[in-house]
Amino acid sequence: MVKDDKKERMKQLLRRIHREEGDVKGSREEFKELLDSISPEEIPAIEQELVKEGVTPDEIAKMCDVHLDLFRESVEEQFGLEEFPEGHPLQKLYRENEKITKDAETLTLVLSSIKGTDDAEDLEEMEKLSEKVSDLLKIDKTHYSRQEMIIFPHIEKRGIEAVPRVLWRKHDENMNKVKKLLGKIKRAPDKDEGYIDELEELTRDVSRSILDMVFRENNILYPTLKELLSEGEWAAVAEQEKELGYYKIEPGNGWQSKEEAVYPYDIEKEISEADISEIPDQLRDMLDKERLEKDTYDVRKKDDFEVDTGYLTKKEVNSIFSTLPFDLTYIDENDRVRFYSETERIFPRTRSIIGRPVKFCHPPHSVDKVKDILERFKSGEKDEAEFWIKGNGAFIYIRYFAVRDGEEYLGTIEVVQEVSRIRGLEGEKRILDWEEGS
Repeated sequence: MVKDDKKERMKQLLRRIHREEGDVKGSREEFKELLDSISPEEIPAIEQELVKEGVTPDEIAKMCDVHLDLFRESVEEQFGLEEFPEGHPLQKLYRENEKITKDAETLTLVLSSIKGTDDAEDLEEMEKLSEKVSDLLKIDKTHYSRQEMIIFPHIEKRGIEAVPRVLWRKHDENMNKVKKLLGKIKRAPDKDEGYIDELEELTRDVSRSILDMVFRENNILYPTLKELLSEGEWAAVAEQEKELGYYKIEPGNGWQSKEEAVYPYDIEKEISEADISEIPDQLRDMLDKERLEKDTYDVRKKDDFEVDTGYLTKKEVNSIFSTLPFDLTYIDENDRVRFYSETERIFPRTRSIIGRPVKFCHPPHSVDKVKDILERFKSGEKDEAEFWIKGNGAFIYIRYFAVRDGEEYLGTIEVVQEVSRIRGLEGEKRILDWEEGS
């Protein structure tokens, strides 16, 4: 915990900077020095004391901006962020962390407003807190997911496996805390006098945990990525990250890689002693305990053909189609059957239908409707058609999808599935609940 004298110095400096009294530049430098000796997750506690002493949440929020300005300056000086222009993936991660820091800090300020009201059930303030907490959930699907699904594979390929595991676990812990807090907020406050105290404890815990992750990323993960990832690897990151989105920032288009994209499976460079010497001490200490062995697995196999999102052999393609738990039938641009899968047959199919006009594969009374669907697919008017029928205790779900390469119509795929069991599912069954034979 922060010692009382540091807390007092911090409070005095924040007040002085906020009022722009005296040597503001000197105060900011003193503030920067003090920040180096105080964990970021402890700052909300200091700000909370200021609220208790009569400083309004709005004034505290302005002080948060000062803190962010100084924190940004510190990061830029320490890690040379000027090397990464607007739009570079690493620069976006830092920018997102500024937004995340502000949101995590202001969380406790909103709670202070609730505590300051005469009625603990002030719905307007509770709604404001609910919105702030809901915003934090978006970190998971954007900021955290880009690291887990796009960036971590690059360092795992170099044999650094423990660090991504630890950070991912912390991501999950943080989001579970946010969900728990949101559930607490949405439960209408009752007459229990301990409700607000519990709410305060959960809010502080969420704020601390989110800020702790920002600190880990800014001071350990990102400097490591800066040293290890090549420009080609950042190009690969940039190609994918827009699919997952960003946390409260506009991504910008200022950075264009001069190198071809290098995905993890293309990495050949070993991690060297020189690389290790440049990464932060905290991570270097962890690596000393971890035997680094480069992942040498070659994803490309003999006789592979490359698809848009990977590599497959003929055997794998056949086996995948034979494993999928639904019927597939593919009709080409000439309305001829080109392929069907052999899994859980619902409608009869035989090899004799390969090359057959699809109009002869349906009962005469439905042929006109099938032709109408295909014409609308070809014209671009429609992309999907769905139907469901019942029979012999089964519930059959039938879907047609137009298959396109950009604007070019290639054909139609029919997907047929018996969904009685799916329709009856309730509640949740998570992967952790799985048991052998279930």
